[in-house]
Amino acid sequence: MTFLGSRVARALLGPLAAVALIAVLNSGVVPPYQAYSVALAAVYTIVVLSVGLLAGWSGVWSVGHPAFFALGAYFAAYGSSHGWSLETVVIGTVAASALLGGFLGYAGARFSTLYIALLTLAFSLVSLEVINRWTDVTGGDQGVPVAQLGTLAGVLPSGGSEAQTLAVAAAGVCLAVAVLAKGSALRMRLVAAKSHPLVAQSIGIAPEAQSALAFAVSAAFTGFAGVLLGLLSGFVSPDPFSLNLGISLIASCVLGGVGSVLGAVVGGGYLAWSPTLASSVGLPQPVVQGLVLIAALIFLPSGVVPSLGKLLRKLVRPPRRRPVTVPEADVVRRMPGQAPLLTLTDVSVRFGGLKALEGASLSVRRGEVLAVIGPNGAGKTTLMNVLSGLIGGGKVTGSVEYDGKQLLSSRATVRRRLGIGRTFQHAETFGELTVAENVLCTHRRITPRHRRVADELLARVGLADVADRYPAELPFGLQKRLDLARAMAEEPALLVLDEPFGGLDADERATAAQQIERLRDGGAAVLVIDHVLDDLFAVADRVVAFDFGKPIGEGAPDEVLRDPAVQASYLGTTTARAALPARVEDSPVVLRLAGVEHHYGGVAALRGIDLDVHEGTVLGVVGANGAGKSTLGRVLHGSLRPSGGTREASDTGVRTVRTSLVPEGRALFKTLSLRENLEVAAYSAGLKGANLRAKLAETAEWLPPRLRDRLSVQAAGLSGGEQQMLAIARALMAGPDVLIVDEPALGLAPALVDEVYARLGELAEGGLTVVLLEQLLSRAMATCHDVVVLHEGAVAAHGPAADPAFAARAESAYFGGEHAVALGVRDVTTLEA
Repeated sequence: MTFLGSRVARALLGPLAAVALIAVLNSGVVPPYQAYSVALAAVYTIVVLSVGLLAGWSGVWSVGHPAFFALGAYFAAYGSSHGWSLETVVIGTVAASALLGGFLGYAGARFSTLYIALLTLAFSLVSLEVINRWTDVTGGDQGVPVAQLGTLAGVLPSGGSEAQTLAVAAAGVCLAVAVLAKGSALRMRLVAAKSHPLVAQSIGIAPEAQSALAFAVSAAFTGFAGVLLGLLSGFVSPDPFSLNLGISLIASCVLGGVGSVLGAVVGGGYLAWSPTLASSVGLPQPVVQGLVLIAALIFLPSGVVPSLGKLLRKLVRPPRRRPVTVPEADVVRRMPGQAPLLTLTDVSVRFGGLKALEGASLSVRRGEVLAVIGPNGAGKTTLMNVLSGLIGGGKVTGSVEYDGKQLLSSRATVRRRLGIGRTFQHAETFGELTVAENVLCTHRRITPRHRRVADELLARVGLADVADRYPAELPFGLQKRLDLARAMAEEPALLVLDEPFGGLDADERATAAQQIERLRDGGAAVLVIDHVLDDLFAVADRVVAFDFGKPIGEGAPDEVLRDPAVQASYLGTTTARAALPARVEDSPVVLRLAGVEHHYGGVAALRGIDLDVHEGTVLGVVGANGAGKSTLGRVLHGSLRPSGGTREASDTGVRTVRTSLVPEGRALFKTLSLRENLEVAAYSAGLKGANLRAKLAETAEWLPPRLRDRLSVQAAGLSGGEQQMLAIARALMAGPDVLIVDEPALGLAPALVDEVYARLGELAEGGLTVVLLEQLLSRAMATCHDVVVLHEGAVAAHGPAADPAFAARAESAYFGGEHAVALGVRDVTTLEA
């Protein structure tokens, strides 16, 4: 009640200020021309408020609001000449504006911000043309007068003090409505839809509907302001509603502060008095507006009101919210029911010619935790997106039955209401909402009970102390808890958790495991994917393994890793060692990492890495997805500066060792030709003229003939294997001493994998030092001199690939922890040369 009371008290400030201002205006102290300016500022305040909150809350910038402004003014003129009452005029204006605004919002929701701005610009230009041509109603260029309007309280003449009083009073009421709306579900859901449209859909928010609703409300208020303008001026012509007004409205929003209620008052006042300011300084009005806006953007980039508010908060810190204490209740575990809550039967997903899932079948019961495992690209995330309805352009076939209903026919926004909650791998929170609001935005309407339940939920997950803070202010572990709390809101029957342990330390993982166990014990069905197998298997009742979009094994946590197919999916099945150049004993170190650590926010990607890369060797860095391979590759390359530790590159006597990186996914310039891709790399390496042409000819000679003969073809027209070889060739343009290749086999057919690795082998034979970042252990053991196994960002094993004893250690280290024991020791001959 304290929160609600303070919100209501702040809302009352607008009407109270309006009453005080009306009293001053009617006292005769203010000259008539100044009284008119004050009333005009009140009208502009409503319009700036409408435009600013639309931009701040829903991310939609509109230059079409002058059309709604004009609609209200001409409604007043037409109504006054046809004997309409003020109430009829207002209702007609609001309804027409809301209808047109809703249409624009819905039509523009599927486009980018630029296209929405162009759409509203076109609407404004068309409206101006209609005004100029529909002379019977608008008077065209000559304009049309606004006479008196009847009201329930009598007659309201235009252009007098009564109209000024009405304008100021209406502005006060609109400000109060805006303040109350800031604490409503409407604002929270608008911001959520703006921040992360896909995540918003997972909690039942339809971005298109929210955009349409926001635009409709904003247009309705602007249309109402147009009625007030008509009454205030007593005459309506097209001039005030030009494109210049649309630009000035946006400038006023930025000046006062986008999304700020009090900033709208500043913007409205600026808009009303800018002609007077320009006249007093003897400069054209556009020049004055431009100078003021430039100064504001430089010195107060977030706007006048937000900047001053930030300064005030630094001086006067608000009291912290008292944490809600929820006693720990004993949860008696409910045994899984017999009938599955969720059943997938032969589900397949295609993206064009790519099969992301193929014939996937599984089930999960209430009170059960089902873990889904598999290497990178196995189809786990696609499976989660199928359940959430976030499959995008994929074509889904098969059957998904949830609680007796067919799920595939339901929209993503409906699935939350059916009782399905979801978390995301990177804790996709809504950054402009507080922790408490991130949970509350799951409701269409927020009641005191909803707030109380949200407080209790945040207390259970350990977030009560930070309920009023924003996600960006929290460490990654607490952001993960917030993501889980949002998924738990409204007590869904099925929770789909995407890597809940990823990026967390040991204590945070233990806390996450406790939350999952409590969900299961409370009767929820939980489907979890993760790469941290120790913690995942500790909470799982059953495990299903996927590879290449297909289920390949199922069983209890202590049995599933014994399945040869599951082992092969992680470790590979390569048996023959490739021909490698002979190792030179005591070859010099070309790259050295000492105590390297790296963090992304609060996430530890690398921990205490000590590593030497020797000249002329092929070094394999192996680990499951999320182990830290790509981060280590970027540190070795030098493009990423580690959070801690040192990277040293040796000196060849002529220059420092040069490195090139082929990133995961290749990152080619798809619209450029093969030759242009190579030339871009040459330019970045400082090559030009004869040197560039010579290096281009040398690198092209390395490419297979089918690529060498098609250098003018766009890179987008190549197959996956051909793109990978082009990416390697592009890296060679810099003349590197060390070539770092991240997941060269990702997404390639076996024959193409062999071709790519054969090409890398040729480079090693030529004396190039090669670092391979690889997911399959057996492939690295077969193609590298030395292998480093990463597990959770640390070196778990390091040794020569040809050593059978090391092969057994590397296999156990790949999985790490107690569950590695389940693997036993495979026949090491499968990893020997």
